Amino acid sequence: MKKFLIITATAFLVYSAEAQVNIDRTKRPEPGPAPVITLKDPVIYKLANGITVLVVEDHKLPRVSSSFYIDAGPIKEGAKAGVTSLMGQMLNEGTKDMSKAAFDEAVDKIGAEVSLTASGGSATALTRYFSQAFQLMGKAIKNPAFTDESFQKLKSLTLTGMKSDEKNVKAVSSRVVKALAYGKQHPLGEFETEETINNLTLADIKSAYQKYITPSRSYLTIIGDIKPEAAKALAQTVFGTFKGSPLTLPTLAPVANPAKTEINLVDMSNAVQSEITVTNLVDLKMSSPDYFAVLLANQILGGGSESRLFTNLREKHGFTYGAYSGVQAGRFQNLFTSSAAVRTAKTDSAVVEFINEISRLRNEKVSDEELANTKALYNGQFALGLENPARTASFARNILINGLPKDFYKTYLQKVNAVTKEDIQRVAQKYFNSSNTRVVVVGNTSQMKESLSKLNYPVKMYDRYANSVTETQKSGAALNVKATDVLNSYVTAMGGADALKKVNSIFATMTMQMQGMNLAVQMKNMAPNMESMTMSMGGNVVMKSSFNGTSGYQQQMGNKKELTADEIKEKNVVKSLFEQLDYLSNPAFKAEIKGTEKVNGSDAYKLVVTYPTGTTKTEYYDVASKLLIRKEESKTTNNVAATTTMDYSDYKKVGPIMYPYSQTLTISAGGQQQALEMKASDVKINEGVAATDFQ
Repeated sequence: MKKFLIITATAFLVYSAEAQVNIDRTKRPEPGPAPVITLKDPVIYKLANGITVLVVEDHKLPRVSSSFYIDAGPIKEGAKAGVTSLMGQMLNEGTKDMSKAAFDEAVDKIGAEVSLTASGGSATALTRYFSQAFQLMGKAIKNPAFTDESFQKLKSLTLTGMKSDEKNVKAVSSRVVKALAYGKQHPLGEFETEETINNLTLADIKSAYQKYITPSRSYLTIIGDIKPEAAKALAQTVFGTFKGSPLTLPTLAPVANPAKTEINLVDMSNAVQSEITVTNLVDLKMSSPDYFAVLLANQILGGGSESRLFTNLREKHGFTYGAYSGVQAGRFQNLFTSSAAVRTAKTDSAVVEFINEISRLRNEKVSDEELANTKALYNGQFALGLENPARTASFARNILINGLPKDFYKTYLQKVNAVTKEDIQRVAQKYFNSSNTRVVVVGNTSQMKESLSKLNYPVKMYDRYANSVTETQKSGAALNVKATDVLNSYVTAMGGADALKKVNSIFATMTMQMQGMNLAVQMKNMAPNMESMTMSMGGNVVMKSSFNGTSGYQQQMGNKKELTADEIKEKNVVKSLFEQLDYLSNPAFKAEIKGTEKVNGSDAYKLVVTYPTGTTKTEYYDVASKLLIRKEESKTTNNVAATTTMDYSDYKKVGPIMYPYSQTLTISAGGQQQALEMKASDVKINEGVAATDFQ
């Protein structure tokens, strides 16, 4: 009671204080003056090997940060795409005289931060330990271990990540947007694939290191509690004898935007929402007189939760959780993008609103109030960013690389605040396209392609790797293949109908990795349609599901949920351990071929199967092996859409039939995704299973 009285009294005092100052909360506060930016000029040195050293002395904190940056520009990798990224990762794997464990321990011991990338590295530490941290960074850059063990580990991790991303709509969208905008053969449009990563050898890593890790076109920035003379001496000690190949900044031919607006559509049937990106290439240099106006124009359009896109697509229409835009500047062509993940059913409407908002910014002047508020917001964000030493350290380097005036950042906010309404409209017309832009949509095309086609823009189909997919390729009829042909071929590849019908039970012992934990999995199936799965860790059951033909349940951590009548009904329409036999024998199942697609690098027939209950599932059968390699299903439970994808691979002969020893389950729901990979260690046919296992 006493606590309640204290809270009440406090609330009353706060209310009284607010009342006394007469705050009118119906009006937005007036923007304050722009913050005054004070930045020190760097002391610049040039080492004999070509490294430019920039030192900014700042004794406010007993801390020093450094960044070593190699200005190689965009790198064309071709059949070895991914080599420089993997090389950068390997720089963190220890040196010739220190294992990774010993190196990491040395960094941790002094409380420092040291990291390496394909374009250099960074080191940050308290003043007293900075010299040690800096020397560790230098050692990693100059003398990497490059062991085969580390190479194989990182290569495997890269391939695993790529496999997980195959069903990640955002990852696919990011890849396709750049590939379509620049072209797949352009250094800014190419991307790594399973094939290009598998092409890589340790020799390729070492070759990339020799070519791109060099003092040529290199900038060493040191900022913090250090005297310029001391910084120069440290740089000379660590990097003075560093040698490497000369670099030349590449010259890239300009790439054209579409002549007219077009929709580039990528089908991902596992998508629970559509990923939309409206994009065009821009040629915007930081030295351009348009630069500051473009920054503010983008802020108004989609720079945050106060922007027009966010207000329109989220607040007004409820299509998405957030809609944003971004624009990049530099020495090469860059992208202007506006994007959002929207409800599939509203994909066409969201595209219309994106184009409308871009057109409105081009065709109408912004209001004085909107421009003033945007400037105030941008001023505050810029000033806040100055608290990050890494950001301020990059300023001096940017001035040199981009040929900017020495006072570029000191007068930054003055130039922002000098932008006019006319400037905003002018740069919007110049850099933000609406009549000749590219609209990339990644999602479930079966649910939104028809409505997109009614927007009077050309719709072009692409696969997940930005390869053009013609309607002929998408048409099952044009393939001269029927769904029954694909299903019969699968049955034959599995061992034949007679062999499959003689399978009364399957008992698979598997292992699963989930969130870093190893689980033991037992999967049991018994004719006609009984099934169970038990997951255990350390001998304790953590999850179990079972269906005995008439009832079933799912149990997790002691919580048991019985199957619903609809779930039981759906399971009972299948009367075989191999549902493909039901597809072929029961006319209530409808299977339709939808053409071919790439699945894990292989061409596969895409079949959409409609169950007697009305449920649809999408299955993919490898064109070469004829085996099932993927199954997808989407459901909505409690207003949450979820898609499950099961990938099958590593088929082996077990008795008279084939069985997939590797199975990966991916669950996508609410914008989240989780992949569970299972590997079979033992599979038994017609033994080890009894009806009591399904109770």
